[in-house]
Amino acid sequence: MFAKEVYIRRRERLLELLKGETGIAVFIGNADAPAQYKDNCYKFRQDSTWLYYFGLDEPGWAAILDIDAGTWTLYADDVSISDIIWMGPQPSVAEQAAAVGIDRTAASSKLDWAVSQAIITGRKIHSIPPSRYYNTLKLDKLGIDAPSEALIRAIIAMRLVKEPEEIAEIDAACVLGQKMHTVARRGIRTGRVEQEIVGEMEGITLAEGWGVSFATILTQHGEVFHNHGHSGLIEPGKLMVIDAGAESNSHYASDFTRTYPTSGVYSPKQRDIYSIVYDCHELAFSLIKPGKAYRDVHLAVAELMLERLAALGLVHGDPAEMAGLGIAGLFMPHGLGHNMGLDVHDMEDLGEDLVGYDPDQKRSSQLGLGSLRMARRLVPGNVITDEPGIYFIPDLIELWRKEGKGKGMVDFDALREGYYDFGGIRIEDDVLVTPDGARRLGGTRLPASPDDVEAAMAEDRIINANTK
Repeated sequence: MFAKEVYIRRRERLLELLKGETGIAVFIGNADAPAQYKDNCYKFRQDSTWLYYFGLDEPGWAAILDIDAGTWTLYADDVSISDIIWMGPQPSVAEQAAAVGIDRTAASSKLDWAVSQAIITGRKIHSIPPSRYYNTLKLDKLGIDAPSEALIRAIIAMRLVKEPEEIAEIDAACVLGQKMHTVARRGIRTGRVEQEIVGEMEGITLAEGWGVSFATILTQHGEVFHNHGHSGLIEPGKLMVIDAGAESNSHYASDFTRTYPTSGVYSPKQRDIYSIVYDCHELAFSLIKPGKAYRDVHLAVAELMLERLAALGLVHGDPAEMAGLGIAGLFMPHGLGHNMGLDVHDMEDLGEDLVGYDPDQKRSSQLGLGSLRMARRLVPGNVITDEPGIYFIPDLIELWRKEGKGKGMVDFDALREGYYDFGGIRIEDDVLVTPDGARRLGGTRLPASPDDVEAAMAEDRIINANTK
């Protein structure tokens, strides 16, 4: 938790952004969620917007901002003796509220009354979209049936630009993420079960942080984006995509991806495709700066990718024209990156287009570009991911062939003959937009160029041999 002045400043700024609005804004923190039965709950994770404005990392809290009066009230219950038996003594609600700069508190039961009074007197009720069933049911019980776009936009405007305290926390989460990826890379040996590596790398995040920032992707089938199965044996000659991140104890996220040759050395074909992805990754980073629309960075990457794939004979035509027609989507059906912060896909619970697109931008219908989660013009303080990839997805390629998409531009025969068993490659770093450009977040960068990856894996073999 940050110093209380941070939360006071944030709440004051929110009130400023809501100038011209009336009524009350209701915030609902997360509650414990039973896994199998009431007393056996999933690991608690507080709502990120709640953490941003209040910092209180316990279940069962709520708050009301009276926009007209400019006052904040926190709602929660002090522990009873039965709670103390199981949990030990706990600070009072008033003490916890004071720690984040709020002096008005009330029992949880008073929340319903306060909202009902506002509704009865015709006051406007502002809320944000719920991401948990508890919050959905609670808002429904309170009679709040529609989120407030004014409140959502105000929150997004604040959280998109990371404060110095946040940047330090994200840097720390990235250092932890780099450590977990290093452990994973050193664990790649043919014959091992993928799950063994996942256990080793996720153990790092639990020993030094809150845990993973999303479900780990570790797979020799990189063409399947969200492959969360880890039962396979590591085979020689394959490509292993590891997309994983750590969440710090302060709940800030990291998100890195690397693609490794399971044998320690890329085959010529693997190196050809990997080099394209790496160069696209470097191009994207070089273009990140204030004022640059990330949508345009995505398109620049698509054009370079198609130019290089044309050199391999896999597509034919003018790269810029093909990029405009969406041909790159066959090879990279996802967007170049997303926002990151308290959530690994920061604030997407508030509405992906509201978060990722400027008011004058519209989401494309093209495969790939249409999946771009962050298209905005960049400003200092944005934290985004840079994650190009190339994937050979047989079912998708066959669908395009059948439907006549890319006819005359995509060499479907060459893809079928040489790439249906290839898999996929992705490289991802986390990037801070600075006043004069960008910097990669975290400590020492994970090996990314093909030469650096192979050198690191050769060193890993020596380390592993010396530790047996």
